[in-house]
Amino acid sequence: MIWAQFAVVLVFIFIGARIGSIGIGLAGGAGVIVLGLMGLPVDPMEGIPWSVLGIIMTVITAVAAMQAAGGLDWLVSVTENLLRRHPSRITFYAPIVTYCMTLLCGTGHVAFSSLPVIAEVAKEQKIRPSRPLTIAVVASQIAIAASPVSAATIAMAAAVKPTGVEYYQILLVSIPATFIGCMVGALVASHQGCELEDDPVYQDRMAKGLVGHRAIEEHEVRSGAKKSVAIFAIAIVVVMAYATLVSDNLGIIPNPPLPREAAIMTVMLLAALLIVLLCKADPATMSGQPTFKGGMSAAVCILGVAWLGNTFVNGNIDVIKATGGSILNSAPWLLAVVLFFASALLYSQGATTAALMPVAQALGVVGSVMVASFPAVTGLYVLPTYPTTVAAIELDDTGSTRIGKYVFNHPFLIPGVVSVVVAVFIGFPLAKVVVG
Repeated sequence: MIWAQFAVVLVFIFIGARIGSIGIGLAGGAGVIVLGLMGLPVDPMEGIPWSVLGIIMTVITAVAAMQAAGGLDWLVSVTENLLRRHPSRITFYAPIVTYCMTLLCGTGHVAFSSLPVIAEVAKEQKIRPSRPLTIAVVASQIAIAASPVSAATIAMAAAVKPTGVEYYQILLVSIPATFIGCMVGALVASHQGCELEDDPVYQDRMAKGLVGHRAIEEHEVRSGAKKSVAIFAIAIVVVMAYATLVSDNLGIIPNPPLPREAAIMTVMLLAALLIVLLCKADPATMSGQPTFKGGMSAAVCILGVAWLGNTFVNGNIDVIKATGGSILNSAPWLLAVVLFFASALLYSQGATTAALMPVAQALGVVGSVMVASFPAVTGLYVLPTYPTTVAAIELDDTGSTRIGKYVFNHPFLIPGVVSVVVAVFIGFPLAKVVVG
């Protein structure tokens, strides 16, 4: 019976992946119905990660408030100034920009606003645009595993908590590992493909007059924009500091007035309130912000996929431990491989983490291995159909950022794989030191 139930899980994950976007969560909920009819106990209190969903919703609300106040527009203007001051180093500066923006906001969709600037600066310098564009997109996806407020990190913290790993320990490993991985990926990307002037596709498009220069949209910096970014950044620092102080490992605050999850939610709601009051952000426009829509879509995806996965695992935990635990413990690197390909299918770092990390924990995988493997949940660029990937392709009118004949031979793949492999490779010894 367990194999039939496992087949149901795979079928509904596949259906959700084919639908895309929020469809992953919808299909996950439908799969729970089928598992229930097959005899597995369905308990929403145990199957749904309520704390994770609450944190995601409150964080996204604060990000949307910042966007409504013009904070993201100000960040884009800062990005453009930085890239135009150092145009020859754009292949290395572009991923730093998208990495930091994702690290701050917890969503890779903030990279959309930077991609047009990256494409134009590259063309102005006669640099092959595919080089900075591809690694910038990859960095925006990998930084999700390093962001203190991303859905994936929150889900990861919940999954490893039973192993004794604390929130701050995840960040101490994932931030340096993913950043170094992205920089190595940038080095690879900087040598990928021929020079722009030698590219026959570019030459053909130039001859046909298909290559031009777009005017970069001017973003009006509102009076409260900088203040909104400062409030949000302070909120993140407060959350990280509080989570560290109340950790069981350090024991600095043994009886905290608020548990970590509640503190994150309340601080983020407070940050949103302060942005509305002090930065003149219209609360009526917050739900219409792209970051809000994308974040709530991610919440639904996590709800459905996590409920589906947890229902299967909780109902078959003894069999799963007997068959899978020894395999992962003897070859721990396999967890990273599974996470990588699962993320390419699920198209969500948060959904991948919420679905598979609890399984790894149930199988007895040690916390350091889970933390080291965490960056592997970011393989969303394997298929060149993720929104930021598609945007980069469409913005590059030189034709250098293009999908190959065999679909998988596109310029995002090699820098992306290198970035993840390096991050995981660094993560294993680093997690041994940090986690033990």
